[in-house]
Amino acid sequence: MLERRLLRIHRVGLMVKPKIREAGPVIEQLARFFAERGIEFLAEPVVQEMAPGCRATLAPREELPATIDLLIVLGGDGTMLAAARLMGGRRVPVLGVNFGGLGYLTEFTLDELFPALERLLTEEALIDSRMMLDAFVHRAGQCVAEYSVLNDAVVNKSALARIIQIECWIDGAPVTTFRADGLIVSTPTGSTAYSLSAGGPIVHPSVAALVITPICPHMLTNRPLVISDRSEVRLALRTPREEVTLTLDGQVGFALQVEDEVILRKSAKTFDLVSPVNKNYFQVLRDKLYWGK
Repeated sequence: MLERRLLRIHRVGLMVKPKIREAGPVIEQLARFFAERGIEFLAEPVVQEMAPGCRATLAPREELPATIDLLIVLGGDGTMLAAARLMGGRRVPVLGVNFGGLGYLTEFTLDELFPALERLLTEEALIDSRMMLDAFVHRAGQCVAEYSVLNDAVVNKSALARIIQIECWIDGAPVTTFRADGLIVSTPTGSTAYSLSAGGPIVHPSVAALVITPICPHMLTNRPLVISDRSEVRLALRTPREEVTLTLDGQVGFALQVEDEVILRKSAKTFDLVSPVNKNYFQVLRDKLYWGK
């Protein structure tokens, strides 16, 4: 959901993809920019390697969210997904600058960074609040793991495992048993990630929906399914003696056992992105995914 918000920025945090050599001069320029405006600039210790002359207050990454008014991310989509988990639902806006490859979530280029920061200090910001997904793993009636993700939760087999069986319920009603290499449950943001590669639909971020996409299903009739974001999805692994993992945003994994259940529902948390004022969602689709070309 897009909204305009006037930000009161006194402390800015920086999160950087490790080992990006070209980020050094940008980090030093950011430090000067905020120092000239009397804004405290906090960065994780890794910036010392990239920008030794940077005059930033160093703080562990996990301490940044509780103390800042804006988070700047230099990296790619993987760094932004890590930032979404780091923020933990705090309504602190995140401005992503593309230092990666695709950069679908990091919408700003280096040339756009400092003009955008100038606008944020004097004008209302355009904030895109993205839905997140909560995932819970139940084993023998006990919750043994829980996560919040921006893109997707995926139940998938290892490279050497056979086809697995995943029983699915929506709001307590039995849906089907998927026989496939795995199953993706994604948010609208995640609809353009792994789900899209597996044949799922593109869902606009403003649509209140979840997408269930089987990975290489054994049955041709097992097609992707779009459901309400108010629904609860319950998955049960029915295949024994296979290596199966619940993967969260492609970055965190949890080993599943037969009869484990995965509960998925819309999170109360959101991830607040600073959006460029001169771009729209469909332009990003065209520029990043070559959609319609």
